Amino acid sequence: MRFDLTDDQRAVRDAIDELCRARWDPATMRRHLRGEDDGSGLWRELASAGWTGAAIAEQYGGQGLGTVELSLVNEGLGRALAPSSFFGNMAAGLLVEMAGSQEQKQQWLPGFAAGESRGAIGMLKPDGTALAFDAEGAAAVVLVGDGRAMIASSADCRSEAIDGVDLTRRLSRLRVSESDELGGDVAAAVDRLEVALSAELVGVANRAMDLAVDHACTRQQFGRPIGAYQAVSHRCADMLIDVESARSAVLGAAWTADHDAETLPFAASVAKVAAAQGAWRVTAASLQVHGGIGFTWEHDCHLLLRRAAASSRLLGSVDFHLDRLSRLRGLGPVGEAVSA
Repeated sequence: MRFDLTDDQRAVRDAIDELCRARWDPATMRRHLRGEDDGSGLWRELASAGWTGAAIAEQYGGQGLGTVELSLVNEGLGRALAPSSFFGNMAAGLLVEMAGSQEQKQQWLPGFAAGESRGAIGMLKPDGTALAFDAEGAAAVVLVGDGRAMIASSADCRSEAIDGVDLTRRLSRLRVSESDELGGDVAAAVDRLEVALSAELVGVANRAMDLAVDHACTRQQFGRPIGAYQAVSHRCADMLIDVESARSAVLGAAWTADHDAETLPFAASVAKVAAAQGAWRVTAASLQVHGGIGFTWEHDCHLLLRRAAASSRLLGSVDFHLDRLSRLRGLGPVGEAVSA
């Protein structure tokens, strides 16, 4: 079987890339870091173009796009290091649509789809609090953890800003006084979110690779571009292998989500492991190719590295997914499989 993007899917990819170039270029992202841009302009553009309803069924005002299309959108936003507003809203919409009651769907999904009442996602912690990403201004937060999910109105959440590894997103600790359980298939929704998050990691890795290759082609040393030296060119070639391998795993998992849902848990775990490990290797290698300038605040290398580290641990970690892959193949936990 030959797998390739359709013309419509390419149009989705190109439209997101064009929007990010126009509304979230590196200069805008730097203003965001300094607190001079809250990302609301990008959100308005996403909403006006209908992207905020991409994951939501048409009956609730969304586009009802497939997981492949959602992955392409997230890859483009990851490449631009955009805030998590889109991912949080998409995650909240997917979880409510797949696991919520009819009343919850009617209450929340139209607002999520229109972008007027934004959703966000938070990870439940053992102490009862939750860590949420770019939740400021959201109408509701969906809290996920231990195979369950619940939705809480922002009026029932007390938020405290905290420092995080990823400087391009706002992290906060939430204390929730009241929430409604989502009683449906939370696991299936989370697997789709893992695929979308993996696509974001592919975008991060792709951007880091492009920066490294551009630097290797333009930086001169001993009268030649540094890319002419094997120590650099081989490292760049390894980046390409990581990026394209992860992209193939993600697109394969996205196709699986839409056409063969029974095998999605395995495909989603493969995608997350490939994308998380690949993004870390590529961003770290890109920093090395850039040399001293790659370590400076002014360069974007450290921002890409930070995003790769943070997103790799969001939802399920690499260790979690390796264990799940081993169990799904009947091998038991990874440690037992290796010792056997």
